[in-house]
Amino acid sequence: MQEAPPVIRVRGLVTRFGSQVVHDGLDLDVRRGEILALVGGSGTGKSALLRTMIGLRRPDAGVVEVFGQDLWSADERTRREIERRWGVLFQNGALFSSMTVAQNVRVPFNEHTHLPAKLVGDLIRVKIGMVGLPPDTGAKYPSELSGGMRKRAALARALALDPEVLFLDEPTAGLDPIAATEFDRLIRDLQQSLNLTVVIVTHDLDTLAAIGDRVAVLVDGRVIVGTLQDLLAETHPWIQAYFHGPRARAALRAREMEA
Repeated sequence: MQEAPPVIRVRGLVTRFGSQVVHDGLDLDVRRGEILALVGGSGTGKSALLRTMIGLRRPDAGVVEVFGQDLWSADERTRREIERRWGVLFQNGALFSSMTVAQNVRVPFNEHTHLPAKLVGDLIRVKIGMVGLPPDTGAKYPSELSGGMRKRAALARALALDPEVLFLDEPTAGLDPIAATEFDRLIRDLQQSLNLTVVIVTHDLDTLAAIGDRVAVLVDGRVIVGTLQDLLAETHPWIQAYFHGPRARAALRAREMEA
């Protein structure tokens, strides 16, 4: 059987910040239905790659295709249709502080749909419940929520339009270990129940071990992709240090115990 085309296809990506070349001819495929984790050392351009995938940063060279469409050659209508099919959880949630949680979740509906107000209100309540928040959360402001609740509220907004692809930028950063573990489980449960494709930028080895199907490691301007077992056999010095350190061994042991 022929393999399905990738949901996201990156070819020959070049990313520069001034004279610094961060991505130098990078190739990457994201398969439908997988959780792909992006990892790498400081300055390797993890978040820059994610921003390029969602059209917030034009590549200096190369092609980025999402759902078979080149983001940067697509017309405005096609671009908006593509954007409607993904959801994004930015680092720290990026909720609008002057809006309630319900108003934040309403933003994608206002931008991309013309649904009746009552139906939108019903859908907002469903999304808030879907991420494990109590019903009264919708009336609260981000400043009234804990860090973990803010992440969940931002996730509800990312899921508002039933996306096919979910982009997560450091979703467990700043959370305590218990909240981070609960958030990882939520992501995996939602991915399986909604048949989502997930791209997650993370430095959290526990997240990587708990929910990553494949891992894309950014090193030397390019990317090395594989399962955890594949990468444990890699000889690149940074990959060796990252995946064979004490924290990595502990995360992998926890994964084996849960399996």
